[in-house]
Amino acid sequence: MAKDAKSTKKLRHNRSTLTHKVGYALTHPGRVAPYLRRAARDTWLRLKHPDHVGYYRAVMASDTRRNPEAAVGSQTHERWLALGQMQFDYLIEHGLRPGHRMLDIGCGNLRGGWRFIDYLDRGNYYGIDISPDILIAAKKTLVERGLQDKLPHLTITGDLVLDFLPDDHFDVVHAHSVFSHSPLEVIEECLAHVGRVLTDKGFFDFTFDRTEGAEHQVLREDFYYRTETLLGLARKHGLHGRFMADWERRPHGQSKIRVSRSPLPDPDPHDEPSGPQTPVRTLPA
Repeated sequence: MAKDAKSTKKLRHNRSTLTHKVGYALTHPGRVAPYLRRAARDTWLRLKHPDHVGYYRAVMASDTRRNPEAAVGSQTHERWLALGQMQFDYLIEHGLRPGHRMLDIGCGNLRGGWRFIDYLDRGNYYGIDISPDILIAAKKTLVERGLQDKLPHLTITGDLVLDFLPDDHFDVVHAHSVFSHSPLEVIEECLAHVGRVLTDKGFFDFTFDRTEGAEHQVLREDFYYRTETLLGLARKHGLHGRFMADWERRPHGQSKIRVSRSPLPDPDPHDEPSGPQTPVRTLPA
């Protein structure tokens, strides 16, 4: 069993309850003041921006001004590099090839994106984000890495309808640490439309904060969902989905689901997130 495998007890925590907050404060007293400052800031931003996209765009603007790498969830440059490498390695293992076209939803400041841009053929990387501030930081990353000649597409968006993108175009769609910050209606909007832009053999991988207890949110920034809820939404919109157990053994706090227009291999009925790796469909070369 991997050392970082998620425990059942941890997966049943409801971080929105007063009991959890008090217990966390008692065991982590140094984090109380930063939490209260963030709660106050987020309350003010929610009052100014009642819609979730507007609110989270303001959150990203605030966070990016302080530190673009921290804005995408990496508190150190080393962690930023490691998480980007983790995303890249996983998709390479699952069949990503230079000739494939990739859509990176919530590309941020190219934590993983710069590696994909470097690897893919010229023009084959499409990154979208709701934050103009983080896309400016993404362009700086592009320049720092000397990847201008790969001609990536970096586009701001205000929703996940994806109506500006062509049908049957992407071999891989990828959303890392996006649905963990999204209410259910935003996730459903994406799942309702992503099948149109996927090729018949392509797939969409997304991470999410998993719970086995009550679904909940913290500060309207961190959302916890049951696997069955998200797989059910995928089925509702004609997509085949499965929980990716092999991702679970990576040193990352979120879980991963893959959806596709075409059927995915059935998982081993005895497989658990911390158990043996199940067979997964990879992309054709």
